Amino acid sequence: MSQTTIDPAAFRQVLSSYPTGVCVVTALDASNRPAGMVVGSFTSVSLDPPLVGFFPDKKSSSWPLIEAAGHFCVNVMGSDQQDICRAVTARGPEKFVGVEYTISEHNLPVIANAIACIECRLYSVTEAGDHWFVLGEVLRLETTREDDPMLFHRGRYGGFAEII
Repeated sequence: MSQTTIDPAAFRQVLSSYPTGVCVVTALDASNRPAGMVVGSFTSVSLDPPLVGFFPDKKSSSWPLIEAAGHFCVNVMGSDQQDICRAVTARGPEKFVGVEYTISEHNLPVIANAIACIECRLYSVTEAGDHWFVLGEVLRLETTREDDPMLFHRGRYGGFAEII
């Protein structure tokens, strides 16, 4: 527990001023069904070894399925893929209804038309307050199209606009 008292609503409001990218982390569960979660906390961590990270909430029902798989795919969403994000945030068996994907050589769901995919082996999971800090060792990565990424800012999805 923290020694500092910060109002959770103020914390969220202030931190929502910082836009984040939007990714869908996927894996196959023990029954070979796709499991996935939308994350806005994805980041590159290390070049040697190649590591990436994200922070799932400890209350997530999807994270234990992905963790048990031992590997995952980070699908970087394009600004035109809000429907996929909304589908994957659904609970239960409806999560991947209407979401097109293929299964990679690493047995991971890769979402169709994601602007990039990063396939990883689970490297470590560290407790971080009410979240986990997950590190993945990159096994394969590729940019699949050169479109604008989806961004999340102040509770809304959006896209990138260049300043001219």
